Amino acid sequence: METTQPLGREAAAESGLPLAVDATALRKSFGPVRAVDEVTLQVRPGEIVAFLGPNGAGKATAIDMMLGLSNPDSGTVTVFGESPRAAIAHGLVSAVLQTGGLLKDISVRETLELTASLFVDTRPVDEVMQRAGIAEIAGRRVDLCSGGQQQRLRFAMALLSDPGLLILDEPTTGMDVEGRRSFWNAIRADAARGRTVLFATHYLEEADEYADRIVLMSRGRIVADGPTADIKNMVSGRTVTAMLADADPVALAALPGVDSVEAAGERLTIHTRDSDAVARHLLTRTAARDIEIAAQNLESVFLALTSEGTAS
Repeated sequence: METTQPLGREAAAESGLPLAVDATALRKSFGPVRAVDEVTLQVRPGEIVAFLGPNGAGKATAIDMMLGLSNPDSGTVTVFGESPRAAIAHGLVSAVLQTGGLLKDISVRETLELTASLFVDTRPVDEVMQRAGIAEIAGRRVDLCSGGQQQRLRFAMALLSDPGLLILDEPTTGMDVEGRRSFWNAIRADAARGRTVLFATHYLEEADEYADRIVLMSRGRIVADGPTADIKNMVSGRTVTAMLADADPVALAALPGVDSVEAAGERLTIHTRDSDAVARHLLTRTAARDIEIAAQNLESVFLALTSEGTAS
């Protein structure tokens, strides 16, 4: 999704609002391992930002520092111009994490009412249940809820303070396909009202479909940051797929512009910088059928930019 709006400090200055997240030169080590290494990140109000990276890339550590759960060894981070803990105390930021935070022997409604009692001012419990898609299970005990329903309950809890920033860590874990779709519809509706969303996910298709911007971490550093379309364009070439019996991968790999050839039964996958030449060869020199040409997807970029290893 391309955007002509500026990112970071420039956009915040134009809007007159402080940055939703303003992190500068964050560093965090655990013994000899540097989990976060000179990370600088600005998120402007109203953005939906996907925070991606392989396991051990440093995403969770960076999120912990944004939430005030961990202090950086060096560098600074503010949320809407305040320290993370102050922003949380003022109801400006909420998080939906993968685990924890739920009492199993009380109902969904009781969980939300208990959480609401911790804030001076909250949205109505019925409203947040409706927005999170759990109104029909209000009386269900938490330990009888599925994993996906518990994630929706965490989402509802996060909405109670009506935060300006939502930080989501693998928010759709445990949800089925329909549950994930309706969850993201709710997130999009919230973002349309001006809420800022920063989410970490292993579902790359979610980042591709729902994020305005992608930030990719590897080995503790940010290796890519920009609109989704721009990130996809960072890896050149296209993928040609075809069905071909008795294919010769070695001969195909020798074609001009071909980077790699994968054969699985009759199915060929050819990564190339000259897709027209490859398609022409398949059509005129072979019995290939069902030929398709596709631009690089987000998975290709992810693998290309993180393939050199990760930090813990």
